[in-house]
Amino acid sequence: MTQAAAFAPLRRGGGRGVLLVVLTAVLVGLVLFMEELEPLFRAWFPDLDNPLYRRETFLRLTLDHIVLVLVSSAISVSVGVAAGLFVTRRAGREFEPMVSAISAIGQTFPPAAVLAIVVPLAGFGFVPTIVALTLYGLLPVVQNTIAGLGTVPPATLEAARGTGMSPRQILLRVELPLAMRVIIAGVRVSVIINIGTATIGSTVGAQSLGTPIIAGLVGDNIAYVIQGAAVVGLLAIVTDMAFERLERRFTFG
Repeated sequence: MTQAAAFAPLRRGGGRGVLLVVLTAVLVGLVLFMEELEPLFRAWFPDLDNPLYRRETFLRLTLDHIVLVLVSSAISVSVGVAAGLFVTRRAGREFEPMVSAISAIGQTFPPAAVLAIVVPLAGFGFVPTIVALTLYGLLPVVQNTIAGLGTVPPATLEAARGTGMSPRQILLRVELPLAMRVIIAGVRVSVIINIGTATIGSTVGAQSLGTPIIAGLVGDNIAYVIQGAAVVGLLAIVTDMAFERLERRFTFG
């Protein structure tokens, strides 16, 4: 192997790191200084009286959006990993088809349908949005937890038992570290799904980056739609790249 070939992965990783920093800076710039772009949007859309969304700051909208994603993802990950751990233990293996089927139902129903069911029970705003996002983000976490734990070599588990480790020690010191990369990949998918899907929460009164998008669609203001979509898209890309770097930390060999 030549020296250039040996350092190629490092250069690629460094390039991705620089791109992550640049995109993060652009995201922060849009969130904090969107109003500075008003002349640009006014030039792009001269027919619009109000080309810049001003009912709420984009910093506030972004923070509210992130809270929706964090809360729903925390619930999805907690429930999904716990369910995956349960069905991969001896006592819970017979429940694996049922758990997989239940978690799949969350993605079978569109989030809008879940909102329509939950709103009459929980009202408008934060709660129904969290319920919809939690259900929608559950499947990849459950599937990847089961898949990740299933990739642990039986010989490795047998060796761990041979050293006198308890089942708890085997889980924490052997199984989870070896399965973590696959589990994180599932969490990554779940979080990215929720970043995009959280925008629909604005249809039931939850404030998020979907608020200017919905306002733009209702008021025939494409500038609002572009502003909300640009921030959501960058947030999803930056988060995805951050998870990619995290996954590499759990790559063995």
